[in-house]
Amino acid sequence: MKKKFLQMQFFTFLTILLFGTACNGPVKEALPKEKEHPKLIKTIGDPRYGNVNCSMQDKAGNLWFGTTENGLYKYDGKSFRQFLVADGLNSNSINDILEDKDGKIWIGSKDGVCLYDGKTFAKIQIPLPKNLPPNKNEFYQTHSVSDIMQDKAGKLWFVTIDGVYVYDGKTFTLFLINEAANGFLTSNDKVERILEDNAGNIWFGGRTNEGVYRYDGKSITNLKLKDLFQDGPKPKAHNWGWPQLQDEDGNIWFSNWGGAYRYDGKSFTIFTLSGGVMRIIEDKNGNLWLGGDGGLRRYDGKSFSRFTTKDGLATPWVWSILEDKTGNIWIGTRETGLYLYDGKTFITYSEFKH
Repeated sequence: MKKKFLQMQFFTFLTILLFGTACNGPVKEALPKEKEHPKLIKTIGDPRYGNVNCSMQDKAGNLWFGTTENGLYKYDGKSFRQFLVADGLNSNSINDILEDKDGKIWIGSKDGVCLYDGKTFAKIQIPLPKNLPPNKNEFYQTHSVSDIMQDKAGKLWFVTIDGVYVYDGKTFTLFLINEAANGFLTSNDKVERILEDNAGNIWFGGRTNEGVYRYDGKSITNLKLKDLFQDGPKPKAHNWGWPQLQDEDGNIWFSNWGGAYRYDGKSFTIFTLSGGVMRIIEDKNGNLWLGGDGGLRRYDGKSFSRFTTKDGLATPWVWSILEDKTGNIWIGTRETGLYLYDGKTFITYSEFKH
């Protein structure tokens, strides 16, 4: 396996571009104070098909939720504030949110990257190499960003439809993984999720690759996975994995449409589940929470407990899971649903308004 780095230098106007351009026009001095609500109010599109895609708690304790169609929400514990394209976002479809070590919030959307400094949004333009294979997918003529991570050294990693890019604060570097013949959305889109483990290894995974990839800072190693089978009249085999997390015991977890994998550093343990797994987190008590099209599950290290619509979730499709600093579990679902689980019951925190 070969590793290639293609260096691209920014022009001198990078700083101006980073901090002097709003995503849809000139920078505003401050975002106007909008009406706030005690619930996440969804008003755009068909609520049946929107998702709460991602979630994050910042250093100040605010909760952030990214959605498809309904933009970005900030929750301060009392009310929700919604941010849309009109407020400076470059898209109302949000894929990932990250707060960096300096407290700035990076937003990966269907149309690229935005940076929020607490007052305004700025568009971050990732320069693409001239010899990058063109995007020939007529349905995805965007610069979608699916995952963002900051490593131990402080570098930011952006997983995009145009490849994986590393940003050191000055320069973006294309990190090539060229094993897959084709990408998921484009020929360059070979990675969808990224994770750094405690040893500093970077893990990559995506739906068009076999197995997962580990980068130790010098070379890339491909680790093969056994097939997991997706439910259906004709069960479909999957041998790829999205890297999800490293648990308190040091195990690394991956998932796909057929279940999950646990890697102890030597071998993989398979967990076959009814339904795919989109997200996995570990709570303060060491329980794992797994969400996907098969609903929400909790794993205590021995067995799985499953939560369904009978427990208060309106849909079995779980797209994001977050434990806040107080130990509450926040569940983002299809139909732009948001729920808080307090250890006993699910409380609805979203509402559709025409």
